[in-house]
Amino acid sequence: MSQSLNRGVFKAFTTIEIVLMAMLAAANGVMTTFISPLNQALNGLGGPIATSTITGLYMVYGLLAYYIIRKPGTAVITYGIGAVVQSFMGSAYGIASCFVAAACYIVIAELVFAAFRYKKWNLPVLMLAGGAMVPIWFFFASRMFGYTAWGTNVLLIALGVRILSGIVMCGMLTKLLGDVLSRSGLLRRFAVSSGRRVNQ
Repeated sequence: MSQSLNRGVFKAFTTIEIVLMAMLAAANGVMTTFISPLNQALNGLGGPIATSTITGLYMVYGLLAYYIIRKPGTAVITYGIGAVVQSFMGSAYGIASCFVAAACYIVIAELVFAAFRYKKWNLPVLMLAGGAMVPIWFFFASRMFGYTAWGTNVLLIALGVRILSGIVMCGMLTKLLGDVLSRSGLLRRFAVSSGRRVNQ
């Protein structure tokens, strides 16, 4: 029984799945370029707390890939490609931040879906993954970018807002986008459309 489960879950990626992951990573690189001015505007309006409201958008592409493909290692490939794309396109936060952030997202996303044995893909699980990816990256970012100068109260509020953004703008948005694309028929060759390993 255990061996059968492992064979069913730990499958090699198909070419079309790798292409999808690469496309989502590339789309994120382009989106990040356009989000930068918005991030700067929010920073001018409300400082670190205002900019925290869109944190989830930076993570959604990897979680969306996982929701569509539903295979272990999806986060490793998608966020890994995303970090490379962002480093080539240029990042206002530096190349190192691209890879450290990707590593943080990878660890948490893989752990969350492994904890559910790759069987549950409902909204609560996606919201959990979206929110859980935030704190570990915030810990590293606070040291890389000097967030510690904000003071404890601002740090805690910013962290709370970022977690909420991860839940809504990453977790909930992933479910919405994934289901819309699935209903459109564009994802017929992926697990999300066939309902494989789904527990609604």
